[in-house]
Amino acid sequence: MKLLASLLFLFGLLTPTQALTADGAKLYAQNCAACHGEHGSGGIGVPLALPAFHALSSEDYLRKTIRHGRPGRVMPAFVALSNADVDAIVAHIGSWNPGPFASYPTTRIDGNADNGSKLFQKHCASCHGANGEGGKGTGVTLSRPREQAIVAPALHNAGFLASASDHRIKAILMKGVAGTPMQSFLKKGLEEKDIDDLVAFVRGFEKSPLAGNGAGQPAADPVIVVESPYDFKTTIDNLKRAAETNNFVFIREQALDEGIVKPGQENPRQHIVYVCNFGLLAQALNTDPRVGLFLPCRFTIIEQGGKVKMMASNPKRLSQIFNNSELDEMCDKLTKMYQTIMDDATL
Repeated sequence: MKLLASLLFLFGLLTPTQALTADGAKLYAQNCAACHGEHGSGGIGVPLALPAFHALSSEDYLRKTIRHGRPGRVMPAFVALSNADVDAIVAHIGSWNPGPFASYPTTRIDGNADNGSKLFQKHCASCHGANGEGGKGTGVTLSRPREQAIVAPALHNAGFLASASDHRIKAILMKGVAGTPMQSFLKKGLEEKDIDDLVAFVRGFEKSPLAGNGAGQPAADPVIVVESPYDFKTTIDNLKRAAETNNFVFIREQALDEGIVKPGQENPRQHIVYVCNFGLLAQALNTDPRVGLFLPCRFTIIEQGGKVKMMASNPKRLSQIFNNSELDEMCDKLTKMYQTIMDDATL
């Protein structure tokens, strides 16, 4: 696609913007479409093709959003993309609506943050959270009421604050965003001065950042490993009993390489034990459907060199990778459960 666009541009068949858009379509499909929809209609992510979103967004805002992401809110930071790649994606998003993107001054807006705090609790907290942490569900479609067209974004978020200028925030408050639950605050009866106060309060979040999902913290070990003092069969039997004692239901046991090798050639000293706490599973799936990648719980037991080991993927590490702060506490709890089950099996 990039070579074709370059050739067409070289021979004058594409303008520079069209060449960028051609590259951007492919890059968008690779990096953005899974969450924001193939044509920007939204899904897990916000609908980027909304005319109101286009009219209220600057190219700078989009570039910085791609670069910074939203820590703890599913949207990752795309640090591996080149500046040209980011520009191409922005151009492709811009091609969905006529007219240019918005342009905003970079100056700060003066306002009374104390009054803004009161206004925020009255007019904003019900959607954006009492501390600006964002609406529940972090943008994952299955975890929020279906009647909500879009989950309220996190305002108390390092990625948002680094991307959105004061004047963009003000413009959204003044005009609202047609096609979303966000209404014009002028129509709610607020004065422009009140809106300036709200902007000043939101900008003040920079001085007291919320804890992200493991941001700046050492990554948890990807795998929990516990060596067993028992033989292979006894270890598996102990693990099943320990799981049931800790409110997990045994589902099945199978050879690790079942389905990979021909039937009858499976390694008899490498097994997987599946167990599940269904209440915890339902809660996790409602928070983020992607946990289906590692739930229900799986323990791998192997015997090698006369030693038996139990292993499990560490949910705490997976939570950090998923970039969803709502999962942190749950996955930390699940990691402790895994450790308890494996410890009990080795008593």
